[in-house]
Amino acid sequence: MTQPIATAAHSAAAPRRHRFAVGPVLWKLALEIGPLLVFFTAYQHAGIFAATGAYMGVTLLAALISYRREGKLPLLPLIGTVLVLVFGGLTLALDAQMFILIRPTIVNGLFASAAFYAVATGRPLMQMVFGDALSLTPSGWRGLTLRVALFLTFMAVLNEAVWRSFPLDAWVNFKVFAVLPLDAVFVAAMWPYVRRHHLPEATGETQTAAA
Repeated sequence: MTQPIATAAHSAAAPRRHRFAVGPVLWKLALEIGPLLVFFTAYQHAGIFAATGAYMGVTLLAALISYRREGKLPLLPLIGTVLVLVFGGLTLALDAQMFILIRPTIVNGLFASAAFYAVATGRPLMQMVFGDALSLTPSGWRGLTLRVALFLTFMAVLNEAVWRSFPLDAWVNFKVFAVLPLDAVFVAAMWPYVRRHHLPEATGETQTAAA
């Protein structure tokens, strides 16, 4: 799963617990968007290899800032950061831009495969990812996992189509200006589904009555 999806899902659930906690949400968005803007700016001035190096550095810096602020780095952002460093390193070491181009395909494909496997085996993958932000029924978690798997497959195929069929400039614009909006549209489309399958939060009165 891509990092923006995880960030958006946690942010969407935040108002239920922290109604006025706008600052942390803005920080998370800045840490997502910042590396992309640095990548785009570096590409415009110095080309894909300089942009790749800058993207690696700012992505690592964003991960360190996130860890410093929250005291931990969740699994998905950690994996995303590692993969940026691996594929960016291959791009620079081998002087081959293909590695940075196919990184989104491989990342989305890996997470989609994990999600499909979770659906097939009944493992609570999405519950482990979003369990601190969402509380769904078992069927809700399965349905959400399947929808995430399908969306990530779509994003992997779309990335392949863009970098193979269009000039490099078009792929850079797609990466910077299209991926996050598509993630946001997906999260918005899933929110009614999440609400339908959301378990009611136990109130203090309910807990007292149950006792």
